[in-house]
Amino acid sequence: MQVDRSRLSIVAALGTAQTLAWGSSYYLPAILADPFARELGISSNWFFAAFSASLVISGLLGPRVGRQIDRVGGRQVLCISNVFLAAGLALLGASTSVWMMSTAWLLLGIGMGLGLYDAAFGALGRIYGSDARGAITGITLIAGFASTVGWPLSSLGLETIGWRETCFAWAAAHIVIGLPLNLMLPKAARVAASRGPAVKPHIRIDRTMVLLSFAFAAAWTVTSAMAAHLPRIVEAFGATPAQAVFAGMMIGPAQVAARVMEASLLGRFHPLVSTRLACITHPIGVCVIGIFGGGAAAAFTLLHGAGNGILTIARGTLPLAIFGPENYAYRLGLIGAPSRIAQALAPLAFGLLLEPLGRGVVLVTAGLSLSALIALILLPHTCTERSTAPAE
Repeated sequence: MQVDRSRLSIVAALGTAQTLAWGSSYYLPAILADPFARELGISSNWFFAAFSASLVISGLLGPRVGRQIDRVGGRQVLCISNVFLAAGLALLGASTSVWMMSTAWLLLGIGMGLGLYDAAFGALGRIYGSDARGAITGITLIAGFASTVGWPLSSLGLETIGWRETCFAWAAAHIVIGLPLNLMLPKAARVAASRGPAVKPHIRIDRTMVLLSFAFAAAWTVTSAMAAHLPRIVEAFGATPAQAVFAGMMIGPAQVAARVMEASLLGRFHPLVSTRLACITHPIGVCVIGIFGGGAAAAFTLLHGAGNGILTIARGTLPLAIFGPENYAYRLGLIGAPSRIAQALAPLAFGLLLEPLGRGVVLVTAGLSLSALIALILLPHTCTERSTAPAE
């Protein structure tokens, strides 16, 4: 029972820290971009461009961060992420020029590379080995409410103390709340290193690695595009602004409900089963809104959100099930790098597609989801048969 309580406390602490990390970084621009741009007298596009660049930086850092977690564990890396995120937010709050803002997002990009899901999943893999699936699902159940918590808190701060002080408050939260929570992670035994510089582990970029990287990149392109443009897309199908807002509110609950199902019903199956199912839900939602129009916007977002909720878990559990815990965090970084870059580019790319294609843009998102499904179907049959290595 003591072990169960210890595991639960780790999941609760890391899930709460992830909620803070996501809410104060990835979900920040949606609330603060416009007031920031107005005060500095610049276009909000500059803010979003810097944000996109930070996502690219976080993706490029992924493999190196993963290697470090495999060597020393996730506790040290995640705690350092709180320092970078706090510094970036403090500088963002003090920004008086585009250059200061860009530097702030550089720091935030490093912080996101060190501290978001891939790093957290790697930390849990380092602690629990092959038995990390339940813990991974647990932190995504908690952090699935990051936007639900982050957006209202940022909005409240904007209305009561202003955007600068809101950034400072988020920065303080990382030091006062996030850092102590990440310090609750157990210290992992350091992997013995040979004399001289550490040798990069050799991970063969085989067919399975390429197909997984493509599948997650395609799926997360859809996720990022929908996060940025969902209201405009459903309104193109005839949804009213009120219906569009309500539809957007359904994504969070749908994600959490799907993760509960993954933890219970689907948890008995190989993660490849739930990942393939997750790739189908968005195309089904496209069919629903295509047939019934804007009145079915909520049904569309429920289906999209459910798939997205499971894909977040699969990003951590599927590579673990296929390859085992050896060099797990480094492998996650390699697989996840294309996804992070695709996430950064998707809002701009789909913004450019929306004007000429209109509602037809959902054919592109459905095609990307189906291409991810095809990639998963093409995985070698041995992927479902490999037994994971024992935990350290």
